[in-house]
Amino acid sequence: MKKFIKNNGLSITFFLIFIVSLLAQVHFGHQEYNKELAENGGMPVNLSSYLTSGHFIESTFENWESEFLQMGLFVIMTIFLMEKGSSESKKFDGTDEVDREPDANRKDAPWPVKKGGIILWVYKQSLSIAFILLFLISFILHFLGSLDDANTESALKGEALQTAGEYITGSRFWFESFQNWQSEFLSIYAMIVLSIYLRQKGSPQSKPVDAPHYETGE
Repeated sequence: MKKFIKNNGLSITFFLIFIVSLLAQVHFGHQEYNKELAENGGMPVNLSSYLTSGHFIESTFENWESEFLQMGLFVIMTIFLMEKGSSESKKFDGTDEVDREPDANRKDAPWPVKKGGIILWVYKQSLSIAFILLFLISFILHFLGSLDDANTESALKGEALQTAGEYITGSRFWFESFQNWQSEFLSIYAMIVLSIYLRQKGSPQSKPVDAPHYETGE
């Protein structure tokens, strides 16, 4: 067990933080939703009903969507674009290990590398493919949740319900998306630029403390 925790400490820690944060979101989101229902003349819902409500689905996947979008774009753009001096960029001299062609004879190479063909081609793009799929799934669920939440509000107010076509051409859904997207792009920009001039001893996201500003890559 100790060896497992040591080998997976980073993922375990962030997963536990994610679970705690999600549970806190559910707790306070449930309270807020019932408050909004009461203000509009509706009846409060129990926790299980809240977990299938548009309010919970929209608020959850609205954030996941932006995270997967920014990570997917970052993975793809760092293939082609570079930033001199940034630890988040590939080096300019083309010596990065990530550019090396896969070797099927390499010891302990993953099975797709040994298999070759279309399986290897997909595996070579698998990280960006995964982020794109996660973004698309989250985008769709965000849209469906947001539509359901908007129509719940409309029903309580005695207003006409919107179709999916009407809702996607309106402002609310896109406001929800872009208010998250812009913050994610800003955080990536900050990481790229700040890593040129600032250091964090011991972090693989930083250059060595004594590295000059112009040195690119970790």
